[in-house]
Amino acid sequence: MTSAAASPKAGATAAPPLALDRLDVGVVQLDAQRHVVAMNEFARRVLPVEARQPFERMVLSFHPERSQPKVLHLLDQAAECPVANPPPMAMIINIPERVLLIKVTRMAGADRQGTGYVLVFYDITETVSAGDGAPPLAGARRQLLKLPTVAEQKIVLVDAAAVLCIRSDGHYTRVVTAQATRFCNLAIGDLESRLDPELFLRVHRTHIVNLRAVAELLRSDGRLALRLHGQPETVPVSRSSQAGVLARFGLPSAGAALRQG
Repeated sequence: MTSAAASPKAGATAAPPLALDRLDVGVVQLDAQRHVVAMNEFARRVLPVEARQPFERMVLSFHPERSQPKVLHLLDQAAECPVANPPPMAMIINIPERVLLIKVTRMAGADRQGTGYVLVFYDITETVSAGDGAPPLAGARRQLLKLPTVAEQKIVLVDAAAVLCIRSDGHYTRVVTAQATRFCNLAIGDLESRLDPELFLRVHRTHIVNLRAVAELLRSDGRLALRLHGQPETVPVSRSSQAGVLARFGLPSAGAALRQG
């Protein structure tokens, strides 16, 4: 059965790489044990310094539990290979729900022994989110209009309208468009909570789909799957999500009209 959904806009693709030189930069200094020892004024304004009192505490005190494994990975990566230049890591930080691009470098003394770390971040919340720049209402979350993805050591912003689906990849995700599949440092749960629920639906623990990109609904061995415009592989639908998916397309829960895959 072919759905009535239209494919995403053909012209909606990835934006040019993000111009970080136009953004204010936050700097946080850590000691060798990864405790916060200093920060610049922009970091003080963006981070919850007064509420968290982070000085002399582990840097993880800045981050919600879901982000902590990624922060540790970033620090470990800097410690193991200080010469490498990994791409910035994007995270949604609950202060409230800011989108920060973070990079870390390891510092060493004359003897090349580690003395600590410097963490640098850019606040790109207004760049990637809907809204007029005013602080969100209590409990409200800004929707993402652009998704920060990584390509060749650069952050490339992908228009949400161009996204066909999002696949979970551990703590991270893969953003699929008609042109490419790009790596994203944000977790699937973070993206689910910040995308337009009228257009995007979590159909499986590993997949979010753009409903406008769905071309066919298929059934095989009693399981529901989605075929997206221009994509050879189908997207699985979990049993718990099946009724919700069918309802979004105005179909009865039995789904008797679905084509067999």
